[in-house]
Amino acid sequence: MKQAPRQLSTPLAVIGSGLAGFAASIFAIKRNIATVQVGNTGAVAYTTGYLDLLGKLDDAAGVVTDPWQALQALQASAPEHPLSRVGAADIRQAFAVFTAFLAEFGLHYSQPGERNLTALSPIGTLKPTLCLPATMLAGPRALAANCECVMVDIRGLKGFSGPEMVANLQGRWPALRTQRISFPDMATGEVYPEVMARALEVPATRVKLAELLKTLAGTASVIGLPAILGMHKPDAVHAELERLTGLQIFEVPTMPPSVAGLRLRELFEQALPHKGATLIPQQKVTSLTFDDSGATLALKDSYGDIRIHAQTVILATGRFLSGGLDAHPDGIQEHLLNLAVAQPASRADWYRERYTDPRGHPINRAGIEVDAHWRPLGKDGRVYNKRLFAAGSILAHHDWIRSRSGAGIALATAWQAVASAAQFLASATD
Repeated sequence: MKQAPRQLSTPLAVIGSGLAGFAASIFAIKRNIATVQVGNTGAVAYTTGYLDLLGKLDDAAGVVTDPWQALQALQASAPEHPLSRVGAADIRQAFAVFTAFLAEFGLHYSQPGERNLTALSPIGTLKPTLCLPATMLAGPRALAANCECVMVDIRGLKGFSGPEMVANLQGRWPALRTQRISFPDMATGEVYPEVMARALEVPATRVKLAELLKTLAGTASVIGLPAILGMHKPDAVHAELERLTGLQIFEVPTMPPSVAGLRLRELFEQALPHKGATLIPQQKVTSLTFDDSGATLALKDSYGDIRIHAQTVILATGRFLSGGLDAHPDGIQEHLLNLAVAQPASRADWYRERYTDPRGHPINRAGIEVDAHWRPLGKDGRVYNKRLFAAGSILAHHDWIRSRSGAGIALATAWQAVASAAQFLASATD
């Protein structure tokens, strides 16, 4: 006998487990909106942990130092860009609420300031970003001051190279050098960032690593490490290593999947249920339907079918990597509802002739259209459903990678989508 589907009912359902989806759940919690979030594996684990707002404009030669001024230029040159449609005050508040939530669970970030910070990439290049994890802040400061610093290279670790970092940064940071060590109790074979991060949650391992760092530091007062300073509450691991060594220590993200991204994902998955949200992770919504009473999400897990009845829905399913968009020979389609997708006229127009074309590729701006309330449009150009809202990279008219604006788009549009959903819920109860 077939088991009846399990039933859940909620004012808001969030579809997607990327940064925009988790941000939407956080912002809904702050508004006391009961939320169910569901989504297949998102791309959070593949991030550096940096929270970019806007680091590059299409028509500018260099990187952006003042992202708030750059937003004004973006509004003038690209009014359809998602960030052009959100006021600076709302963006600031979204960043502030989001980083405060992370800090509450032991992952502090720098406060969003007036200027971008210069962050280190896993290969020793530089990128502008608005907020950095506290465990990484000493790196940009040491770079700016040209402090004598040792970049630690760990034997057996792939995806991070101390010599490569030094070679690529020598013009900007001549006082940087590198030393190789074997991680405590992992002297042979390949080692992995996540394993080392969890090992450093054991006090004895921290003591052993601190002794190694003191030995190799020499006259340097600053030490750089790949991002391995614990998976949970890395601030505490970082502080203790600094206390044990007497040195300033900072992390640099490794190639993805990076511990910095995994930390975020695990924090969200643990903190959101603690705050009252219901998470159904690692599952994909197979259908989404609407009627006069709300929306019904259909999915299943290892225990059987699930039906979620929601008064409002936020679609934050991302683009190609996360499965929000599908690329087919005859065009790009939105996966769940077959919403209208803004895209090049034909497949031949997806890419430019040169991979490194400074203008980027048109396919990277494909996405769904929304109205002024962040409600997706159907193929007839009208709002698909008054209960449906959207946020994140699935939105059209932006190339978040080239503009270094991924987190900015995720947080700003999630903030707006939740605000619109809250307005709808309030009007429905009047």
